[in-house]
Amino acid sequence: MSKAVGALKGGASGFMTFVKEQNIVGLAVGLTLGTAAGVLVNSLIDNVIMPPIGLLLGSAEGLRGWAIALGDTGAKIALGAFLNDLINFLVLALVIYIVVKALKLDLKKD
Repeated sequence: MSKAVGALKGGASGFMTFVKEQNIVGLAVGLTLGTAAGVLVNSLIDNVIMPPIGLLLGSAEGLRGWAIALGDTGAKIALGAFLNDLINFLVLALVIYIVVKALKLDLKKD
């Protein structure tokens, strides 16, 4: 029984060393902040940028409502949804780029 407890303590010690050496906490924080930034950028696109585009296109859905019908089958190519997602990606990539540059995280360590 004491060997099992010793192995468990050794495993926990090894796990904590792994967490510290591999900077898992920093990764978790970065992932959480990245997810929150993604939600914020999606809100910016959907609620601020797309309504004026929808006004110009004459659609309440903005770009999302833009589709190409494929005959009488009811099938359609949702080109607007793709363009909306592309804009989301580009704006998110720009925000990440600006944050990395502002915090000088892109500098190589010697």
